[in-house]
Amino acid sequence: MQIALFQPDIPQNTGTILRLCACMDVAAHIIEPAGFAISDRRFRRAGMDYLDQVTLTRHDSWSKFDQWRKEAGYRLVLFTTKSASPYLDYQYRATDILLFGRETAGVTDEVAAAADAKLVIPIKPSLRSLNVAMAAAMALGEALRQTNAGVKETLR
Repeated sequence: MQIALFQPDIPQNTGTILRLCACMDVAAHIIEPAGFAISDRRFRRAGMDYLDQVTLTRHDSWSKFDQWRKEAGYRLVLFTTKSASPYLDYQYRATDILLFGRETAGVTDEVAAAADAKLVIPIKPSLRSLNVAMAAAMALGEALRQTNAGVKETLR
C-alpha cells in the first residue's frame, strides 16, 4: 500500500500524512509541484522527526509519476468528492496507490481520467469535504484492514 499526494499545497497536511505513512510503514509519493518547499518549517513541524522514517519519493510531474506507476503495475485509487462510489465498498489490494489531490483544487481532469477507481468518503451533505490528512488516515486504515497489511507489531 502506498499514498500519493498530487501537488499538495498545505505543508502541515503533507507533514501529517507523511507522519501517518511513517507510522504505518507505507511508502509516500509527492507529485510536484508542491505549493511549499520541503524545508518549510510548518511541514517539518507537522512531520516532526517521523519524516526521517518514511520512504518518500518525489516525482517531478504527473506524467513521470503516472509512467512510473504503470510500469510498476500499481493500481491508482483516487479519493475525490466528485465520486459516488463509497470507499468502504471498494476491494483494495496491497499494491494499490491511494491518491489524494491538492487541498485547494483536487486533481486535474487528466489525473482523474487515469485513475483505476474514484472513491468518496461520504460526509454530511451540507458540508464540502474532510481535511485531506483525515481522509488519508481513514482511507489508509480501511485499505490496510482489508488487505491485512498493517504494521504487525504487538502492543505491550
